Amino acid sequence: MKLDQTDFQILQYLMGNSRIQWKDLGEQIHMTGQAVGNRIKKLEENGVIKAYSLIIDEMKLGLTFTAFIIVYMKTANHDSFIHFINNRNEVVEAHRISGQGCYHLKIKVKSQEQLNLFLNKLLEHGNYNVNLSIQEIKQHNPLTATLQ
Repeated sequence: MKLDQTDFQILQYLMGNSRIQWKDLGEQIHMTGQAVGNRIKKLEENGVIKAYSLIIDEMKLGLTFTAFIIVYMKTANHDSFIHFINNRNEVVEAHRISGQGCYHLKIKVKSQEQLNLFLNKLLEHGNYNVNLSIQEIKQHNPLTATLQ
């Protein structure tokens, strides 16, 4: 599906507020609500819009530590490690990487004790380096690079 500037405008507004009424969004980009709705449905059907989500204040939930972990595997068989990270709620992102290390994990935990317990389990699969986030500066916006 080839997207035009109007599609990108719709996506930008939806990223700011995915609950915006089609009519209100249409007023912003000079279209009818029905026309906006048709475009949104097309974006959904073509997989451009995969899902809608919430942004939660993690501090209010007690999630206070974000850690970035580079994992150095002990074995060439990574199946048990992949199973491990897929079943851990602390792991919010996992990437297989090139360069130093095999995997890059982003985890969120409530306490240093929870972090230590996770790291102890992780040692069954490989060694690691840990970096703790002290401040989030910018959140990912997939449209930023596309619109430039």
